Parts: sequence; C-alpha cells; structure tokens
Amino acid sequence: MTEADSANQARPSLSALGQYIKDLSFENPNAPNSLVPRENGPNIAINVNVNAKQIGETDFEVELLLEGKAGEAEDVMFRFELIYAGVFRILNIPAENIQGVIMIECPRLLFPFARQIVADSVRNGGFPPLLIDPIDFAGLYQQKISQMQTETVGNA
Repeated sequence: MTEADSANQARPSLSALGQYIKDLSFENPNAPNSLVPRENGPNIAINVNVNAKQIGETDFEVELLLEGKAGEAEDVMFRFELIYAGVFRILNIPAENIQGVIMIECPRLLFPFARQIVADSVRNGGFPPLLIDPIDFAGLYQQKISQMQTETVGNA
C-alpha cells in the first residue's frame, strides 16, 4: 500500500448509498371547489422533521419528513406528507461529529429531491407547484439540541 492509498483510507467521507420515497400522501379534499381561482392566496404551513437510525456499523438511514397544507380548517385546498429517506455511509469521522453529519448534512443532501417531489405532487394535484424555501438544517439541529437540554434540566 502506498502513502497515498493510506491517506485516502483515513479521509473522512459521506456517501449516499440510496435514496427513496418511503411514504407519500397528497390530498385534495375539497376538489373540484378547491381548484376555483381565488382573490387571495391560501395560508401555507409546512413542518419539517429529521429522523435517523443506524442500520450497520457505518451505515445510517436518514428520513426527511415534510408535511404541509394550504388553507384553513374546512377550507383546506391540499395537504401532503412526504417521508423521503436515504441510506448513508459515514467513514473516518470522529464519533462526536457523526450525529451532526447525520442530522445536518444528510438531510441537506436529501432536501432538493424531496422539494421536487412535493412541487410535482402539488402541481399534479391541480395547483401551481409549491417550491419550499431552503431549510436551515443546522439551525433545526441546534433547536432540537436546546429543546432536549431544556427537557433534561426540567426533569432533573
């Protein structure tokens, strides 16, 4: 083995082994009335969550959950739920950094594909495509860590 081969083996890496739709639901509960042009655009609410589990020594399944709806109460125009997942291999990354990679970098890689699936689903439901703004996964991760710390302090 050469020095270059040895250096490459120790180089940190993140590889996407596969990506897939785990669950997809689109509802247009008030069609065809929901398709009538309106003066004002609907209120749109979107929730984002990231879940992960280890499935091998170096492999992790990461799920990006996007849920959303347009409209209010009985006047819902559409609703969607997407769980878009990927299997990632993480090599030569220090143990203390792996959770950050899983919860920030992996969903960042999944997001453009999930965004396109949502846009296509909404368009295929009879509406203009919904283009979700980029998501700050680092901020979401920090928020989740802070929430867990607050709960731990509250339970102590």
